[in-house]
Amino acid sequence: MPKRAAISIEDLWRFERIGEVAVAPDGSRVVCSVTTPSMEDNDSRTQLWLLDAAARRAPRPLTRFGRKCGQPVWSPRGDRIAFVAKRAQQGASDDQPQLYLIPADGGEARRASDFAPGIEAFRWLPDGRGVVFAAWVWPDLKGAHAQARAFAGFNARKETGYATGEANYRLFDHQHPMGRVLHLLTLDFGSGRIVDLFEGTHHQLPRVDLQPLPFDVSADGRRIAFAFDPAAEQMAGQRRTIVELTLGSPRGARPAFRTVADDEAWDFDLPRYSPQGDRLVAVAANVGVAHTMPAKPALLGRGGRWRLLGDAWDHEVLGAPVWSRDGRALYCRAEQQGRCLLWRCAVDEDRFEPLTQHGWVQGLGVGGAPGDDVVVTAVDGHSHPVRVFAQRAGVDGGGEAPRRLERFNDALLARLDLGEVQAVRFEGALGDDVQMWLTFPPGFDARRKYPVLHVIHGGPQIAAGDNFGYRWNAHLLASRGHVVAQVNYHGSTSFGHAFKHSIVGRLAELEFQDLEAATDWLRAQRWVDAKRLFASGGSYGGFLVAWMNGHAAPGRYRAYVCHAGVFDRVATFAADSYPDRPKDLGALYWDDMAAVLAQSPHNFAQAMNTPTLVIHGALDYRVPDCNGLAFYNTLKRRGVAARLLWFPDENHWVLKPRNSRQWYGEVFDWLAQHDRPPARATGRR
Repeated sequence: MPKRAAISIEDLWRFERIGEVAVAPDGSRVVCSVTTPSMEDNDSRTQLWLLDAAARRAPRPLTRFGRKCGQPVWSPRGDRIAFVAKRAQQGASDDQPQLYLIPADGGEARRASDFAPGIEAFRWLPDGRGVVFAAWVWPDLKGAHAQARAFAGFNARKETGYATGEANYRLFDHQHPMGRVLHLLTLDFGSGRIVDLFEGTHHQLPRVDLQPLPFDVSADGRRIAFAFDPAAEQMAGQRRTIVELTLGSPRGARPAFRTVADDEAWDFDLPRYSPQGDRLVAVAANVGVAHTMPAKPALLGRGGRWRLLGDAWDHEVLGAPVWSRDGRALYCRAEQQGRCLLWRCAVDEDRFEPLTQHGWVQGLGVGGAPGDDVVVTAVDGHSHPVRVFAQRAGVDGGGEAPRRLERFNDALLARLDLGEVQAVRFEGALGDDVQMWLTFPPGFDARRKYPVLHVIHGGPQIAAGDNFGYRWNAHLLASRGHVVAQVNYHGSTSFGHAFKHSIVGRLAELEFQDLEAATDWLRAQRWVDAKRLFASGGSYGGFLVAWMNGHAAPGRYRAYVCHAGVFDRVATFAADSYPDRPKDLGALYWDDMAAVLAQSPHNFAQAMNTPTLVIHGALDYRVPDCNGLAFYNTLKRRGVAARLLWFPDENHWVLKPRNSRQWYGEVFDWLAQHDRPPARATGRR
C-alpha cells in the first residue's frame, strides 16, 4: 500500500463538494448537487447526481456540468426534478438564473421559465403543474411583460451608480437589485403564465439569503405561508411575522392575506406545512428577552395562537425543521458541544432526542411513507468532507443505522495522512468549562516539541465544530508541523444560551481570557514548544486577533494572522449587518462612544507590537476592507512587522482556487518566517 502523505492545498481543491440533498417523495432516491473545483481553470462546476437511498445502485450523474446549478427539488409525483441554473439552451444563454426540469430517470434538462428578472428560489405546487417562486421585481409594475421591459431597459443603461433609499441594500458581496423588492409569483408550466402574488400589496419577502426558504405551500396548494417584516422600513435584524396567503378559488374569490403569528417580543421565520396540511410550524426566537435567544420550533394555530416546542431544551435549531411523513414529528439540526446533530421532536409530547452523536449535519431531507420515514443527511466531520447517508426512522424515532450512499472522496482520502483530532476541556473565564479542539500534525510524537497555531472561529455566535471546512482547514494548517488549537470561547454556540449571551456588551473580554487560559493549558503540555505560539482568525476571529495584538503580553505570541477582522468598531458601521452590531456591543456609538471604544481594537493600537499578516477582500461587505487596511497601516506606521494580502475580487471568504492557494501560501510563509527567535520590538509612537 503506498505511503500516505500529508494533505496539500492541491489536495484540498481536489475534493468533490456535496451541497444540497433532496429526497424523492417515496424515499427511494436522493438527488444532490456536487461541485468539482479546478485549480487549472481557477473555477468550479456543479452537476446534479442521483443516489439510490438503499445504496444498492451506484451513484450516477443526472445533469452535465453547469454554473449556478442548484436547489434540486423532486416533483410531487417523483417523476421530475426541478432546479435553478444559468445555462445555454435553444440558442439562448440565461442572463439570470432560470428554472429547469429534468426527468428523474435522466435525459435532457429543459428550461421551464423565461422570467427576465430571474428566479431566486422556488417550491413545487402540489399538482405538479407549476411552482411558486421568489424573484426581485419592480413593485409598481404589473405583469411579466412589464417586468421584462424594465429589466431590458435597466441592463441597457450606461450609468453605473447605485442609488437607493433602502436601509437594507446589500448582503455579503452584492448589492440588492436597485429599486426592486422580493415578491412571490406563480409559474404555470402549461401556459407559461406568471402571476405576481404580491402585486399591488405592501408584502415582500425579507431581504436575506433565501436558503432555507422563508416560504412554503400547503398540501392542497391553496395556502402559502411566508415570513414578513411588518416594519415600515425593511432592515436586517428586525423581527418577522408569519403571514398566510389564501389563493383565489376558481369561482373568483380574491386572494386573502392574514397574519398567523405576530408577537412584538418574538421573531418568526421559515414556516413549514405538515404533509397533511393540517399543521404549520415555524422557528421562533424570543428577541424581546435578548437578540441572542435561540430559535426553536413553534406550532402555529388559528386566531394567532401558537405553542413553542422545547421551551426547556437549551439548544438552537439551525435552518428549517422538516416534518415526518405522518405529521407527528419534526426532524431538525441543532448544535451540541461543538457538534451539529440530527434531532427528532415528537410534537405532541414536546420531546427532543438526538439521532446522531458525531459530525456536523449540513443538510437534511425526509421521504417515504407515513410512519416509515427515510431520513437523508449530508454530514461532514473533522477528518472527511460531506458525505450522504440515509436511514429509516420509525414512528418512535427508532430504526436502522445510517447507510452511506456515495464514495465521492474516498480514493483521495485513502492517500492522505490526516492527524488525530481531540477535544479537551480547561477552566476559562468566569470559572466556566471551555472546550478546545486539537488537530495534531501527521506522525505526531508526544516526546517531541511542537509549535501551536490558534485558529479562532468567527461569529461570535457560531462554534468551532466537528466538521471539515475548506477556508481554514485544520488538517492543512497542521500539515507543516503545528498543533492547531480551536477554542470554543464564551459567546460560542452549542453550549447553552447563557454561555452564548455572556459576551454581549463586553466583546473580547471573556473571549480573550478563554484564549489566554487555553494558551496556558497548552504551554503546560510537554509536547508544546512554549516559545513558538501563533494565533490566527477570520471575521470575529480576526477581531480577536487584533484585540490580542493590543492586549497580550509582548512576545507571548510569535506572530498573528488576521483575516477579514474588525479593527475599528465605528468604521464597521459600513457593514451590511450594521443594524445588528450595536446589539452585540450594547451601545450605539453616538450614544455611548466610550462603551464602543472599549470594545474596539483600534483604541488599543498604542500597545500593538506583534508581527501580523493582514488579509482582506475588497468585496467584503460583512467586514468592509477599511478594517484590514487600517490595521495594516497602523502596524506599518508604528514600525511593527506586517504584511498585507488584499484581494480585489474576493468577499468575506476566499473562494477562487488560485486565490485560496495564494492565501495558504502566504499564511505558511508568514508562520515560517516568524518561527525563530523574535527581533526586539521597537514600536513607534
